[in-house]
Amino acid sequence: MSEPQHSTFPALTRRRLLGLGGGLALTGALAAACGSNTGRGGGSSGSGPALSQWYHQYGEAGTEQAVRRYAAAYRQARVTVQWRPGDYDQQTAAALLTDAGPDVFEDDGPTIDQIQGGQVVDLTDQIKDAHADFNPAVLQPKTYQGRVYGIPQVIDAQLLYYRKSLLAKAGVQPPRTLDELVAAAHALTGKDTKGLFLGNDGGAGVLGQGGIPLVAAGLSLVTDDGRVGFDDPAAARTLGKLHTLYASGSLLLGAPADWSNPAAFTQGLTAMQWTGLWALPQIREALGDDFGVLPFPGDGSAGRPAVPVGAYASAVSARSRHVDAAKAYVKWLWVDRTDYQEDFALSYGFHIPARLSLARKAAKLRSGAAADAVRFSTDHGHALPLLWTPKSQVALTDAVSRIVKDGADPAAQVRSAAATVTAELQRVRRKTG
Repeated sequence: MSEPQHSTFPALTRRRLLGLGGGLALTGALAAACGSNTGRGGGSSGSGPALSQWYHQYGEAGTEQAVRRYAAAYRQARVTVQWRPGDYDQQTAAALLTDAGPDVFEDDGPTIDQIQGGQVVDLTDQIKDAHADFNPAVLQPKTYQGRVYGIPQVIDAQLLYYRKSLLAKAGVQPPRTLDELVAAAHALTGKDTKGLFLGNDGGAGVLGQGGIPLVAAGLSLVTDDGRVGFDDPAAARTLGKLHTLYASGSLLLGAPADWSNPAAFTQGLTAMQWTGLWALPQIREALGDDFGVLPFPGDGSAGRPAVPVGAYASAVSARSRHVDAAKAYVKWLWVDRTDYQEDFALSYGFHIPARLSLARKAAKLRSGAAADAVRFSTDHGHALPLLWTPKSQVALTDAVSRIVKDGADPAAQVRSAAATVTAELQRVRRKTG
């Protein structure tokens, strides 16, 4: 529920984008992480142990009141909700090293370092009865050596939006391959409208962060056996096509708002835009039914459609004084209370419930582009792997940026990024050993 979320793609879901307006200095963040309260009350009136639950500051109206209402309904513990403005990830990372941190907290992970460091507890038993009902794309990055360390809350996704009327006027079919996307962007570019908007940097940032074009080329960031999955000629070929697209004049650059905001699309500045599921209600309000959604198109003979997804997860701190009570609360809220889970996903924003059964039956997701988004996210969703570290992220994003914007040699850039990622994967594997 944030904006792209994860691990969620890259930690920036809609709710998170809206909530990151201000930052905290390091000292302020550390102080907040070590147990200071926001000054707002709200929590359970139940009996039993006192539990502290942390959320990052969502920007969607009603979300804070909803999570306080959920906590107040729990009777087996006294749950106090803390709403955490500022750099939530930094606050949480610091707090998990102290005895004054939260018992239960949402996390854009947990990360491999948090799991290997013993900072979060195993929630496998809490999720086991519903394990098969959670979307596997977002559950897999919360799983390490077969054990689950975070229970996904909701799913955010990124999709390609296209204007039906503009494509029909130009005689262009919705693109199903990367070559078709490049051709469509060219055909749809006119005097006042560009064919495609991937962000003000030409897509180098958002596409590079999640390795989206690499997945669409049939590759992976990390293989199942924990090795680099994109050191392949197909990666260089696909990323080279993105540079061709960038240099073609078919991309909208310098829009008033970046890719996460649908304004360029709704205002007619572009015929197609890459943005998030969170934008769908705003687009529908502006354009009615004159739009559709697609995955990022596949490339090459082994290519496949790609839909980046992410999910904040509910986790339990290993330093909690009431681990069993905290685990029971997490199970109650994110496994048992399916009514709250659907409410959290769709009443205060536009997200997909993490449970497949809830996504299928939710009224708001059963028709039109919303139903297509659910289907694409279920069939083609992929999340950042658990072993994908921040250092790996920077290496790939920088390489994609140099290729797309500067025309750097794709093969050399892919090799360089792969070398950094290999070293990171060896580091986390050594910890396992």
